[in-house]
Amino acid sequence: MKSALSQCKRIVVKVGSSLVTNQGAGLDMAALSNWAEQIAKLVDAGHQIVLVSSGAIAEGMQRLGWKQRPTVLHDLQAAAAVGQMGLVQAYESCFRQHSLHAAQVLLTHADLADRERYLNARNTLTTLLSLRVIPIINENDTVVTDEIKFGDNDTLGALVATLIEADALIILTDQHGLYTADPRSNPGATLVREARAGDTDLERMAGGAGSHIGRGGMLTKILAAKRAARGGSHTVIASGHEPDVLLRLMNGESIGTLLTAITAPLVARKQWLAGHLQVRGKLVLDEGAIRALHSHGKSLLPIGVVSVFGEFDRGEVVACVSEDGRDIARGVSNYNADEARRIAHHTSKEIESLLGYGGEPEIIHRDNLVVL
Repeated sequence: MKSALSQCKRIVVKVGSSLVTNQGAGLDMAALSNWAEQIAKLVDAGHQIVLVSSGAIAEGMQRLGWKQRPTVLHDLQAAAAVGQMGLVQAYESCFRQHSLHAAQVLLTHADLADRERYLNARNTLTTLLSLRVIPIINENDTVVTDEIKFGDNDTLGALVATLIEADALIILTDQHGLYTADPRSNPGATLVREARAGDTDLERMAGGAGSHIGRGGMLTKILAAKRAARGGSHTVIASGHEPDVLLRLMNGESIGTLLTAITAPLVARKQWLAGHLQVRGKLVLDEGAIRALHSHGKSLLPIGVVSVFGEFDRGEVVACVSEDGRDIARGVSNYNADEARRIAHHTSKEIESLLGYGGEPEIIHRDNLVVL
């Protein structure tokens, strides 16, 4: 675990409802304060932290005096709307004590399925992290429907880890980790210390549903780890009741279950880009841009683009070629084809005057570009 987590800089932390709502009896302010203190120390140590927090519906249930989680969709949405207010206010208050700002980010599956919204969400989150702001992410339960809901915040955490190319996903729960069988019914069950994410045996080991407060079980965590591993993120499943669990994990202590990914996040993204067979457009680069990509691993700036071919939207993969037709690179465009044509062979400072609004300084950011 020490070797897997020691180099991790960007981390997604997911905390379950039972850890922030005192088993449903309203928000546990001592627990939220504890998470904020640990995260603040990690930020001071140079880590970037995104917090995926359950608890809005549970907090709404408490405020509305409901003892059982409702099953009707509009009741769930109402509870989420009431509870989200308290949840975010509480986190903001806790982080402010450590001179940190928090930001509320509510997502639906549609936000991550749509190319442009995916890129918008990614850019917003990476900008917040660069500003030392802690994004507090939850599913947008107030507007969610059966067709677009994630189903649980474990899955949401995995999708966010892939979205921002996190090095690790830490899922904190009221369980000690993954056991070989359900320890509640099998006294011979043992804790799995380490395994490879995506191993089919893990799904067989996973137990059933969680408490009446939350909606995730161990199986959702196993599947979330499998999903996160596709983007190159390691996953740790550990008890949130362990003292200073985040600090101890990042210090290399073996707590809970570590599910390792084979490839690093940026490597996984580059492999995906390199293997992307369908490209929607083509950018012709001058020799200066080609040298910058090959020699220095730079982003592709508009000044280096000679011409633009094809029709593509923001967030789609385009090919980068030389003027004599050689394949140079492939990447995700920050601009659609029309915008790219208008800013091609101009400096980044001219983008706002050319388009009428300020955009990204590069046509393709280096993290979204692979040289072939």
